[in-house]
Amino acid sequence: QVQLVESGGGLVQPGGSLRLSCSASGSISSFDAMAWYRQAPGKQREVIAILTGGGRTIYEDSVNGRFTISRDNAKNTLYLTMHSLKPQDTAVYYCNAAQTDGSWWGQGTQVTVSS
Repeated sequence: QVQLVESGGGLVQPGGSLRLSCSASGSISSFDAMAWYRQAPGKQREVIAILTGGGRTIYEDSVNGRFTISRDNAKNTLYLTMHSLKPQDTAVYYCNAAQTDGSWWGQGTQVTVSS
């Protein structure tokens, strides 16, 4: 059973930066892909950044150029580095790991962008 634990969320002013971390209980190099999702109040969960096992990155348009997804295989950790944060980035952020035989979620971390 894979366990994912997100951290790094918090309150930040518009224009600020945060780095989210997602620590896995096992090796992340075995996953076909890992991703960051977010869910704003009253909205559906949406995927915002994907990192494939081959190292390809894919971003949702609203975060492209501001957010960077990366991983450290030695630390079994996925990251989301966020710059130029906007109030509309306020949401609970979740990491996801996927293999052919399953998909796993973390519990989420709250990011609030407000002055």
